[in-house]
Order: sequence, then structure tokens, then C-alpha cells
Amino acid sequence: MATSTYLSTPVVTVNSIDLTDQCTGATVNINYDQLSATSFGDASYKYVAGLGSHSIQLDFYASFAASETWATLSTLVGTSTTITVQPVAGSESATNPKMTLTGSFLAALPVVNALGALGTISVTFNGGVYTTDVTPA
Repeated sequence: MATSTYLSTPVVTVNSIDLTDQCTGATVNINYDQLSATSFGDASYKYVAGLGSHSIQLDFYASFAASETWATLSTLVGTSTTITVQPVAGSESATNPKMTLTGSFLAALPVVNALGALGTISVTFNGGVYTTDVTPA
């Protein structure tokens, strides 16, 4: 039977700063280059994982208060940092993994403002080393 998870209390940190209260969406992409390991005599293609090409896209409200979205992200453009996303607040476990990108690069900081709408910031952190922590802290 299929199950689904309702994310009501996820935790998002950027550069060790908890931005959960400003975050409205998080997409973690775990990707590896597909390298052929097929040799003569094989009846089918075989593949192995190559270099990782991971990313995390985060959607935020555009808060300009101290220690919030703008203050945190504006200093990270053009640098690498660590991002974590955890489905539910609390201890890490097999059903509540903490996904981490270490050394992930932020290339741009687009801020969207429109009349009568909440300002938003959507950023994508690219690259870095992906790990999943399922051990209780």
C-alpha cells in the first residue's frame, strides 16, 4: 500500500541558520552521472554511478529582517555553504532523514516583488557532497 508524508513541520537550515519559518518549499535533487560499465559479451547495458550533481531548491518569503532570508542569503551569493532539509522536526531516523548538501554553490539571488503579493525568493544551491543522516542526534 502506498503511503505519503504530510510535511507540516519540516526543518530547513542554510549556513547553520534555521530559515524554516520563512521557507515554503524545498526540493532535494539527488543525481549521479550514468557511466556505462558494459563490456564485450554483455547482453544488456550495465551502468555505474559517476560524479554526483546534486541540488537543493528552496522557496522563501522575502523577509528583510535581521538574521532572516535576505540577510542570510545575500552574503552567500558566489560562495559555497551547507544546506540541510529534514521532513519533520526532531531526531533523525529512517523515517525522518536529514538530507545535507555540504559545499553547495549559490550562483544567483532572485527576489520577486509584485503589487499586492508577498515578496518571494527562490534559490538553487548546486553541487556539493550529499549525505543522509538517519542516526538520532
